[in-house]
Amino acid sequence: MNSPAQYRWYVVSGAVAALVLMPLTVLLLSWYQIDTEIWGHLLDTQMTRLLSNTFTLIVGVGLGVVLLGVSLAWLTALCEFPGRRWLDWALMLPFAIPAYVLAFVFIGIFDFAGPVQTLMREWFGMGVRFPRVRSTGGVVLVLVLVFYPYVYLLARSAFLSQGRGLMEAARVLGQTPWQAFWRVAMPMARPAIGAGLALALMETLADFGAVSVFNYDTFTTAIYKTWYGFYSLSSATQLASLLLIGVMVLLYLERRSRGAARPANERARSGELYRLRGWKAWLATSWCLLVFACAFVIPVIQLMVWLWQRGRFDWDERYSSLIAHTLWLGSMAAVITVAVAVLLAFAQRQAPVKGVRAAISLANTGYALPGSVLAVAIMLVFSYLDNEWVVPLSNWLGGSGKPFLLGSLGALLLAYLIRFMAVAFGPVENSLARVKSSLPQASRSLGVGGFALFGRVYFPLLLPGILSAALLVFVDVLKEMPATLLMRPFGWDTLAVRIFEMTSEGEWARASLPALTLVAVGLIPVIFLIRRSAKLPR
Repeated sequence: MNSPAQYRWYVVSGAVAALVLMPLTVLLLSWYQIDTEIWGHLLDTQMTRLLSNTFTLIVGVGLGVVLLGVSLAWLTALCEFPGRRWLDWALMLPFAIPAYVLAFVFIGIFDFAGPVQTLMREWFGMGVRFPRVRSTGGVVLVLVLVFYPYVYLLARSAFLSQGRGLMEAARVLGQTPWQAFWRVAMPMARPAIGAGLALALMETLADFGAVSVFNYDTFTTAIYKTWYGFYSLSSATQLASLLLIGVMVLLYLERRSRGAARPANERARSGELYRLRGWKAWLATSWCLLVFACAFVIPVIQLMVWLWQRGRFDWDERYSSLIAHTLWLGSMAAVITVAVAVLLAFAQRQAPVKGVRAAISLANTGYALPGSVLAVAIMLVFSYLDNEWVVPLSNWLGGSGKPFLLGSLGALLLAYLIRFMAVAFGPVENSLARVKSSLPQASRSLGVGGFALFGRVYFPLLLPGILSAALLVFVDVLKEMPATLLMRPFGWDTLAVRIFEMTSEGEWARASLPALTLVAVGLIPVIFLIRRSAKLPR
């Protein structure tokens, strides 16, 4: 290292990396002892279905989000048609709706007793047949509508940043707009599309709420049922390790698929490239409106109808405690995660050496760990610590001898920290990169150093990035269902848990109040994303 003072950044980055290594290590060690009875039951009755359902979900959602995300990004970024200016940002609003919320709204609308099938029977008679909603196609459609914004946002940014010269050169060489799209625009945008697709598929693998609403068995539901049905934390951990292998393979394939592709270095274009007219223009408008209506407008309207019919009567002291627990968890997780992200960002700036960079990269891989995987791994560690250290120590000191770590708020906050570190690190790192090294050097020459330097120089300049990171982590924690459901302390129900309880009982209308609350809060970071994307060159 360049300076002995830089060793402290090794400690900081190494400690955070160790937190991420902890669940990975636990998952590997969980195979030391296998419950043959439980695994025999799983292999005989469920494993084939779990693998088939998970693979079908990945393929269906992958194709769907690419189709929707790329087509919508191409239309709003490179074409001009009626309504493009407001559809440009409106198509990002589905980011605010959790997958499990859209899932129960979709079933409530299109199920046999829902308004659509009821109206069809009134118009066309009892003999009319409607496709079964609780099916593979239904859950794939819901997840596509929820996760397509990942591809849409990144592909749109890639299309906006592409230069006009290459596209015009392709047209001069006789390429049609469609040929230019496939041979020029798509290869240049492939890294961004691949990154968006990887995010969408990781969220699909980690999803628990939507698939449980559809009674569609995947690895996440199997982990929950193994833990609470068979009371086997070790078997649940082993299932979680298989899910983690799938996530790692997915990330590897995504990086390999990028190949030697690099983002375009051309100057961003200054205007729309294609002005659609006639039926093409209205077809583009209709396609964008259809996706926006299905993914955002119709679900929100249905939630408001249910809220007026039944949900508003659930507002009581218990619901106030749900909001308080949700906001408290989100706030504490945001503060802790952003504080650690700031430390990692400074470690990368003050000690830009290979070891520190490797530790920071490892610390940011926690986002690839599904909430259910983190939950079982952390709880297994804390269960061991309680049984081997905390309880014996408490008995020796004359205490109650009860477990202290298992089922605590600290365990849940640790899961949030590992899961959402990458979400907080990005905005903080970008803000710190804009701070010129001459500013702190000038401050030190004037006698300002240590914490005073951070408070007077760094903090005001980092504040926009810190607020952005805190906001994004806050909302992600609010929507996180698997980790919260599995790890929450007794009596610490949240809005997401309330939605799960109501949907498990088929009480769609009663789930509308917490669902609308989550959607309203989720709109905050979406608006932030919209405002940032609006600053891109047009």
